[in-house]
Amino acid sequence: MKHSILLTALSLPLCQADTALTIYNRDLAVIRETIGLDLKAGVNPVTFDRATARLQADSVVLRDPAGNVTFNILEQSYRNDPVSRSLLLSHFEGQSIDFRQTYPDGRVELTSGKIIRSGHVPGGQPQSPIIEVDGKMRFQLPGEPLFPTLGDDSILRPTLAWDIHSKEAAQLDAQLSYLSQGFRWEADYNFVAPEKGETATLSGWVTVDNRSGTGFTDAKIKLVAGDVNIIQPQPAMSMARAGRAMMEMDALEAKVEEKAFDDFHLYTLPRPLTIRDKETKQVEFLRAPKVKAQKSYVYDAAKMYRFHGGRNTNPIQGQTFPKDVAIFWEFTNDEESGLGMPLPAGRMRFYRADDDDGNLEFVGENNIDHTPRNEELSLYTGNAFDLVGERKITDFSRKDRENWMKETVEVTVKNRSKEAKTIIVREHLWRWSNWKLENASMESEKKDANTIEFTVPLEPDEEKTITYTAHYSW
Repeated sequence: MKHSILLTALSLPLCQADTALTIYNRDLAVIRETIGLDLKAGVNPVTFDRATARLQADSVVLRDPAGNVTFNILEQSYRNDPVSRSLLLSHFEGQSIDFRQTYPDGRVELTSGKIIRSGHVPGGQPQSPIIEVDGKMRFQLPGEPLFPTLGDDSILRPTLAWDIHSKEAAQLDAQLSYLSQGFRWEADYNFVAPEKGETATLSGWVTVDNRSGTGFTDAKIKLVAGDVNIIQPQPAMSMARAGRAMMEMDALEAKVEEKAFDDFHLYTLPRPLTIRDKETKQVEFLRAPKVKAQKSYVYDAAKMYRFHGGRNTNPIQGQTFPKDVAIFWEFTNDEESGLGMPLPAGRMRFYRADDDDGNLEFVGENNIDHTPRNEELSLYTGNAFDLVGERKITDFSRKDRENWMKETVEVTVKNRSKEAKTIIVREHLWRWSNWKLENASMESEKKDANTIEFTVPLEPDEEKTITYTAHYSW
């Protein structure tokens, strides 16, 4: 990428710049540019006109990464007011310029007008301009303004400017680093399974979005996955503090490359990326052709009830429960299952291949959190059409003087499909912390302090009923 660096009484040729971006999940990126400096002894005004429009000015650092050249930054400024028609009008307030009016028949007419008010309001809503033409005031432009120059104080792009003092003449490749908002990235996954069977292909895509106001060509991209703490905006720190903070960040990044960034995960894209402003790019970062997965079906009709630390003696007479049986896709992020790499948070879409025509059909989606190696994933993707559950409370009694209450529950699950299915019936013992089961018609597994599960195998068109009594005491 080429940038122009302008010095006092000297215009340097365009120089090649190495651009690198480290993009975080939290609307933030570290941007690094390599720019050539040709310093004279004394004070050198330098400008850089390829900064982003959302640069954090107090994070900027310009330094010699090799440590061979010593220079001091006496002053730094950042401008984000690129030239526009209203801004140029403000530069010529009080002066007369020509305005061009083109008519439908192709006739062109030039009118001289004096700019009384440009209408430009820095940081605010524009006002109507006031133009004096032939001694009369107009609240609109009499045509397209023709400016004699861009003015002495105009910039074309967001610009950084420094006054750099060097004790002696020196040439160096300096590194410019700064933080900028306007960047985000996210991961998307496509999980493709055959119509029959559960060994699937999993592909992962990184989507990078640039809304920074500046485009980048052939930039080296790194992506940080993890919840990095970002302090909310505070009063601007001094340049000395900003420099120390940014150098500390550079040191941290160096450790990341050495795998010392152990609380997060760093993903380096395999090839440089050209990404324009307001452009979204996608790059594949994962392809696992044989992921061992399995589907499970869960009937969790009373999931809205949870134990919250107090006794609940409400019999909830007449309570109706949903009949939906949920579908979950489950797999382990390990090598044995065909994976085994940290998965950044993102959306996972599930597809099945239709054997009749070979087309993929969408069968659900869900989000995953940042998932380390060897962790299990269980993702809800919808409700099964041919599986039905029914739950009802058949009896409730209590004796407060004897410090107990009992609740009898009946759950029926039905398989109306043409294939054998297994449904997990999940029940929550939510009325009190001390409980035991009585008269359970089927063996259950205790999952936590207040949750049990029954595993119910069902043949095609079979239904089964489970009953149990929960005895609470205190």
